[in-house]
Amino acid sequence: METNINLKHAIEQIVKEKGIDRQVVMEAMEQAVLTAANKKYRNTRDLEAHYNPDSGEVELFEFVTVVEEVQDSYKEISLEEAREVDPDVEVGDSLGEKLDATGFTRIAAQTAKQVIIQKVREAERETIFNEYSDRQWEIITGMVRRFEKGELLVDLGRAEAALPAKEQMPREVYRPGDRIRAIITEIRMTTKGPQIILSRTHPSMLAKLFELEVPEIAEGIVEINAVVRDPGSRAKIAVSSNDSDVDPVGACVGMRGARVQNVVSELRGEKIDIIPWSEDIARFACNALSPAQVSKVFVDEDNRVLEIVVADDQLSLAIGKRGQNVSLAARLTGCRIDIKSESKAAEAELAQFASFDGTQAEEEPAADEATEDTGTIETDETVEAGTADAAVASDAEEKQAE
Repeated sequence: METNINLKHAIEQIVKEKGIDRQVVMEAMEQAVLTAANKKYRNTRDLEAHYNPDSGEVELFEFVTVVEEVQDSYKEISLEEAREVDPDVEVGDSLGEKLDATGFTRIAAQTAKQVIIQKVREAERETIFNEYSDRQWEIITGMVRRFEKGELLVDLGRAEAALPAKEQMPREVYRPGDRIRAIITEIRMTTKGPQIILSRTHPSMLAKLFELEVPEIAEGIVEINAVVRDPGSRAKIAVSSNDSDVDPVGACVGMRGARVQNVVSELRGEKIDIIPWSEDIARFACNALSPAQVSKVFVDEDNRVLEIVVADDQLSLAIGKRGQNVSLAARLTGCRIDIKSESKAAEAELAQFASFDGTQAEEEPAADEATEDTGTIETDETVEAGTADAAVASDAEEKQAE
């Protein structure tokens, strides 16, 4: 009786402390008793173990098959003997007999610890995997535990996650015990349990931070259309609004820049350009090159190539330090961007005209052919946050200007 009470108590304790399903623990108990019984009988008998929740004990049953002629006395019984137990049995039936499992229960209580622990671990791993698999692409807060081969191991409470070296921000330094925020990019099940991968450099990290800071994004009024990053240095985020009364850039910037500053602080001073998104690729490119002012844009839509002309004093600003600004703009728009200064563009234009023989008949077709593949955009003065409001010159206006 004492053993039964102990089994009940052990099951309830495991369920309560580990949060494991009761059925899993009961199956572990059954497996423990069955393992002990098979060990004693050297696997010569057909045994089954079942936990009885009413009595709180694991019951052990031995099954034999009713046959005409017995060849294996451990697993078979003659029809004559079987009918002494049950008059209605027939050849081929399975006859079960309950065995005294008291000794096996005591043995199981001592020897089944590893089996139960393994079952509990497997159930814990499954629970953790299911919990975090639904949280992929969410920002999570954890505590730095230790470093292993360049990886930062983060304690999330019930689980441990890894922040690989390539997913860490440049020049960021953490010590054990520091709190850290990162986005979950991958959850996979391994032989050692669920493996959770974090990142602080992924573009989605920036998007999720803005979603947390800007209520209009969480409510769906403002949408994030594209994000590109040079982690730790600079980023560009394109936003649009589903409400004409809501300025998407202003909503992300916040009162006196409070919202964007919170994001910048979390990313350790990473500069963020917030630009309005546009379906017009030329206008979008002008915005993406902010804060540089664009003079003209030639669009080759078939090859996704943009040739952009800027004032001479805007060239270095448009290209950016080590080509960073134009590189981010190209990734944001999904186009190849070639930038020229106005003086270089004028020289190229003169060289092109100089290659003609000067006849009017040959000049006009060349001009017509150029207008078929390219569009020209002339920009007005820049508006808020350095974005350019581009005005498209029509083919008729170009011919009239000529």
